[in-house]
Amino acid sequence: MTDYATLLHDRVTLSCRCIDRIFLQAWVPNLQTPGLVARFLRGRGFPYPSSAALGKLGDAYVEAIHRFAEVNDIPIVYFKKGESKEEFVRPYLKTAAAKGEACVVLIGIAQEKASVWRSWTKKGTERWRRPQQEWGRQMAMINHFYYYLFDPEWGPAFIKTNAYAPFPIWIYLNGHEWSKCQLKKAGVAFEELDNGFLSCKDPALLQRVCDRLGPGAVKSFF
Repeated sequence: MTDYATLLHDRVTLSCRCIDRIFLQAWVPNLQTPGLVARFLRGRGFPYPSSAALGKLGDAYVEAIHRFAEVNDIPIVYFKKGESKEEFVRPYLKTAAAKGEACVVLIGIAQEKASVWRSWTKKGTERWRRPQQEWGRQMAMINHFYYYLFDPEWGPAFIKTNAYAPFPIWIYLNGHEWSKCQLKKAGVAFEELDNGFLSCKDPALLQRVCDRLGPGAVKSFF
């Protein structure tokens, strides 16, 4: 019986190797242990490190996000459970791509689980004038903020974060989209797929462009 490789062999018109979707995580190095969290808070003017202090920082973070959106006229959308974020944002990204300018097109908010720092009063110190705090990481259902953006070098992308310590960041990029942007800048004609290439006027150049993508481009984006 004919296998897939044999069926496809005579129908392939373009073949290239390229990095596909890239999903990265960034974090604050000095928020990874209880001692460092306490030092982090004391360095920001909180004499008594606790979850309440982190909450104040988180509230200010959320206010800054909404202020940023208002000042820059960026829509904020609360995603519904099970809703396709990609489908919802696609028209916004398409409009931004037509302009070709770097911008945040939309900020989406979705409730998701995350590991966050919590503090509680140490047993036996409840009646002390200054009760001691114990720290630990716990799972919580919290708001995450998706910054959907168009970048001239990377095309559509998003950065995701939340307002709870340790304030993680997730970055989504796509190597195919990066390669498309480079070909457009070079003036090389091609037909694109949603996530790839259908044809290219210069296939050899396409492969060289794909091979150029490395960590430097990701760091520049970040």
